[in-house]
Amino acid sequence: MLELLPPPPTDPLWDLTYEFGGDERPERLNLVLGVYRDQTGTTPVMTAVREAEIRLAERSDSKEYRGLSGNAAFNRSLLDLVLGPCGPTDRAAAVQTVAGSGALRLLADLICRTRPGATVWISDPAYVNHRPILEAAGLHVRTYGWRDAEGGFDTAGVLDELRDAQRDDVVLLQGCCHNPTGVDPLLDDWEALAESSARSGWVPFVDLAYHGLGDGLEADLLATRMLAARVPEMLIAVSCSKNFGLYSDRVGCAIVIGASGQAVRHAETALQNAARTLYSMPPEHGAAVVTTILQDEGLRAAWRAELDVMRGRIMDNRADLTAHLSALGCAEHARSLARQKGMFSMLPLSSHQMLRLRRQYAVYGTTSGRINIAGIPAHRIPDLARGIAGVLDTPDPADRLRTLPRQQTAPAAAVLP
Repeated sequence: MLELLPPPPTDPLWDLTYEFGGDERPERLNLVLGVYRDQTGTTPVMTAVREAEIRLAERSDSKEYRGLSGNAAFNRSLLDLVLGPCGPTDRAAAVQTVAGSGALRLLADLICRTRPGATVWISDPAYVNHRPILEAAGLHVRTYGWRDAEGGFDTAGVLDELRDAQRDDVVLLQGCCHNPTGVDPLLDDWEALAESSARSGWVPFVDLAYHGLGDGLEADLLATRMLAARVPEMLIAVSCSKNFGLYSDRVGCAIVIGASGQAVRHAETALQNAARTLYSMPPEHGAAVVTTILQDEGLRAAWRAELDVMRGRIMDNRADLTAHLSALGCAEHARSLARQKGMFSMLPLSSHQMLRLRRQYAVYGTTSGRINIAGIPAHRIPDLARGIAGVLDTPDPADRLRTLPRQQTAPAAAVLP
């Protein structure tokens, strides 16, 4: 049987991570994976998380199954956190999932069960796993642009493209700190998106993975809460990996908002059935940690304070990088980076230039130009800026070829070494 399996595609992010692991240069810098790192290069266990784990260990007396929806107290806590005190929790349901990716897949299965072969619109560029997850669930994927020529959010372009979205199509939006670009809509833009949804009938599907790491926890949730109050139906995938630092514990939540309580109950059962066939029940430990933190005033305050410190470090890194780039004569590119938010930034580099950055300066980012701002040690920012400026100073061969007459174009094999 296995002999019949064709060679599958590999994951580009993990391929780069494995390549980094084999790089023996002491100055190498890994900015590929989306994990927060402190000044020492470590992904720390948050103080509130460690204290919650101690309390759980002291009182733990059973490892019994929690059920198909997972930890009910966790689900209630996440509903309250995401939707806020005035949110439509009376017509919402939540199911614990295996991290944010699990939430995306469960909600994709729900869409397919409701409307087989439905169209889901995703941004271009998008989080690298959006398309594979949606297509694996049997959904049709279309794209809409995200950035304008100056590198900001393309309000007019997005709204124009979404005029083609049909009633009951689904539009996937990242609630804050867009991955991979770091470019977010303003609140007025979100208002316009809500009006577009109400007018055309498409359903918002919000991927919420980085709340707390952009403008602050409450500010980062404003757009999601506004949509939830405006639209009759909405899907939300929530991750606790980044803002609680629970990457390997795989903690997430799928939220469904419906026009009626009965519709939501049916959707909750459908999510439970989908979970049953995928992994049966989600792991308990991380959900119990999050619940312990959110339900304890002292731990919640400590978590919020540490989250603000993480956000501040990310903002300082971005500001420092833009300052160094400006000093090196790259002010225009620096201005674009300065407007971005969250863990990621898109460098103004082609895939060829990213390859040169990796080979010549030992800086590892994705071929699309994405780097993890949260993973840069502060003392390495001048080195990173010099590497970016260095590859910007060298013309991209692809740009040179585009200026040649067609008959002079070199063979493809000669473009890249």
